[in-house]
Amino acid sequence: MSTSPLPGSGGEQHPATLAELAAAIRSGTTTSVAAVEQSIAAADKYDEAVGMFLARFNEQALEAAAAADEALSAGKPVGTLHGVPLGIKDIFGTTEGPTTAQSLVHDPHVLHGDAIAVQRLRQAGGIIMGKLTTMEFATGEPDPTKPFPIPRSSWSLKHWAGGSSSGSGSSVSLGAAYGALGSDTGGSIRIPAAYCGISGLMPTYGRVPKSGTVPLGFTVDHIGPMARSAQDCALMLDVLAGPDPSDPTASDVPVGQYAAGLTGDLAGVRIGVDRMENITDEYDAALSPAFDAALEVLAKLGADIVEVKIPHYAEMTTVDEILMYGEALTYHLPDMQRRWKDYGLATRLAIGTALFYSATDYVQAQRARRVGQKAIKETFKHVDLILMPTAGGGAAALERMEKGYFHGFGPIYTAYWDTLGNPVLGIPFGFTDEQLPLGLQIAGRPFEEELILRAGDAFQRMTDWHLRVPDPLARTAAATATER
Repeated sequence: MSTSPLPGSGGEQHPATLAELAAAIRSGTTTSVAAVEQSIAAADKYDEAVGMFLARFNEQALEAAAAADEALSAGKPVGTLHGVPLGIKDIFGTTEGPTTAQSLVHDPHVLHGDAIAVQRLRQAGGIIMGKLTTMEFATGEPDPTKPFPIPRSSWSLKHWAGGSSSGSGSSVSLGAAYGALGSDTGGSIRIPAAYCGISGLMPTYGRVPKSGTVPLGFTVDHIGPMARSAQDCALMLDVLAGPDPSDPTASDVPVGQYAAGLTGDLAGVRIGVDRMENITDEYDAALSPAFDAALEVLAKLGADIVEVKIPHYAEMTTVDEILMYGEALTYHLPDMQRRWKDYGLATRLAIGTALFYSATDYVQAQRARRVGQKAIKETFKHVDLILMPTAGGGAAALERMEKGYFHGFGPIYTAYWDTLGNPVLGIPFGFTDEQLPLGLQIAGRPFEEELILRAGDAFQRMTDWHLRVPDPLARTAAATATER
């Protein structure tokens, strides 16, 4: 493992993080065209094997990069993300190409133009590299009978990239994009961030508008950034956050100064810890020592560490499933009645379960949700942040998916927070014995993204887990040579 050079760079040294690249472009140390060319090279090298992109916009990206460099040379005002290559999960509308939601069912031309989140990234100077792989409609595990890539972990071609923001995780990890747009309804930002060894932020529900996005669960969908570091996520959230009249669920709570609040200091911050060890038997042996080491780092940064037990974990996880699939069925029922077999098997099983829910089930789930939100609010009276693993181990083996839906994920601890709507940052904090990344979640009070980003950034100033660069092709070649 190494921190540089980035994949596809031809041995040249390139900035490792979005923040570093943006600064280098503004200072003239590098150009947007060079950055885009490096990202294209990384995609050329890895995309066929890893399955990152559904559509690539190389020509448009190079034209936009050249225009960005020209604007900078002319002394024109530039945005935070000026000239930076970005990837877009294929549930968000873009002007460059259609939106399929990785499905044969979705009319790719239903969404016209940029989603609000894409529009904001572009206005800040971001260069759109392409549309990234996802689970079908952000819920169905890969179906090999359908004509779409099987997204693989950037660390091992025998393992899954996670979902549903699969390509968002692997493209950032492998340098095909410096940041990516993801969505999270049951863990879809944090799971691929963990499986691919990058950082991913699920903001508070309503913090980022959802307009121009193919929905999954109307009341549990979150839009957020994925990038190599917490600082990168903060820079992207500075651009993404804030209401828009097109989305009635978008909050008008004042937006913070996220990147400016990264002080590297956690003095006096009280962090509650739940190791989730009693939730499942599938708890990787490397997880506990990695967790202990992470706590030591946070303590050295001045944090006060205490043990907590998050309330109503099983109930809130179940509530997320009922809300997500009940709301998804509302959106998909007409198409499911007419085009059942065009949906992937896992998508049919997932959304189809909602046919067995009643209106009473849905209402009771929403009532239970309020109980959970009150309980976690009480917990946050005693701590400022809550720390827990993202999953019980590293990326799930692809062979698990042959056993059927829900087996592919392995043990994960993410859906709880989607139900409650709190902001959560996922960051890497170690590796399994198989050299697969482990993910850590940092949760905070609603609309306190500044604090969770500050904690993640402070941790990353003391560690380099987020800077480790994989090479899945070299790993596969080495394994093949060993087998011979």
